[in-house]
Amino acid sequence: MRRQLIGSAVAALLAATPAVHAMKPDFSAVQSHDAAKALAVEGKLVAILLFPAELGGQDVEANRVYVTPEAAQARASAVASLIRMVQQGAVDKMNVIPIYKGKSFIPATIEMKASNSKTGGHFDQQIVVW
Repeated sequence: MRRQLIGSAVAALLAATPAVHAMKPDFSAVQSHDAAKALAVEGKLVAILLFPAELGGQDVEANRVYVTPEAAQARASAVASLIRMVQQGAVDKMNVIPIYKGKSFIPATIEMKASNSKTGGHFDQQIVVW
């Protein structure tokens, strides 16, 4: 009987507590470089290189995108793993693929794929931006 009362009290408390959901950003209205740059000035976005400079990527506009600070942090972690894998000879080629929603200038996700055809080593990471 006591467990039922406690269970009922917990259920009532959960029902009375408003759900807290993290709001995901929506960058669908960001449709130009200037709009992305303005959000970067506000600290909502940061510029990154799709193909990392540490692995030979060039700092040119075609290789530069804007992402959330959280996505930039996830990318930095992925790049650190890739650098280790390259140094160990586990991977020797890499593709970075931005995936967009609608006309947004901001990628929704970034896929980082690396492999080694000789050893079969591979690395697959999807970074969710928004």
